[in-house]
Amino acid sequence: MVSKLTLPVLLAVVRVVRFNFAHMIALRDTLISEDVFEAMFACDLSKCKGACCVEGESGAPLAESELEKIEDVFETIKPHLRPEAIKVIEQVGLFEVDHDGEYVTPIIDGKECVYATFDANGTAKCAFEQAWRRGETQWPKPISCHLYPVRIKELQDFSALNVHEWPICDAARSCGVASQTNVLDFCKTGLVRRFGKDWYDEAQEVCKAWTEEQSKG
Repeated sequence: MVSKLTLPVLLAVVRVVRFNFAHMIALRDTLISEDVFEAMFACDLSKCKGACCVEGESGAPLAESELEKIEDVFETIKPHLRPEAIKVIEQVGLFEVDHDGEYVTPIIDGKECVYATFDANGTAKCAFEQAWRRGETQWPKPISCHLYPVRIKELQDFSALNVHEWPICDAARSCGVASQTNVLDFCKTGLVRRFGKDWYDEAQEVCKAWTEEQSKG
């Protein structure tokens, strides 16, 4: 069940945490950047064409627990991957370690993720997600992709949630403003998947309290 936190208690939590952690709000074992509440964001694939699957210095971050998931579903998605993607996978494997020592998806010639497919309009689509939507697998896609633009940094006692800003997502920010969709709303399914529905409902409570506090100037 959602904790029955009163508005004064929520505001006290916000104020205390803002004093100790600049612009971060504590909720259970997470620290949430105020940008998660304030920043507007809603993907507009018609504008960006799925550029987040193409741009970047390395592939999508992977949790160690996801490596087995990729191995389990690979044969299902393999027929939908491009020949150049299969070639890279044969060379480096289903995943690799980046310069920070983190597991990531491989990329092709420094660009798109090997698991990116492209529709007739040239829009990049995730092969994992497409297979999941067709009902062929039970795993939707890497949690880092599901959560974007939220990025999670694991600290000693907390998981810190920040908003990643990328020029290729300018259209998403404009779309978010137009629809009045903030990052917390946009990332609901990913956040529920990662932290659970109770956590998400409490985050919405804190967001409302934070918004009311901000409106007071």
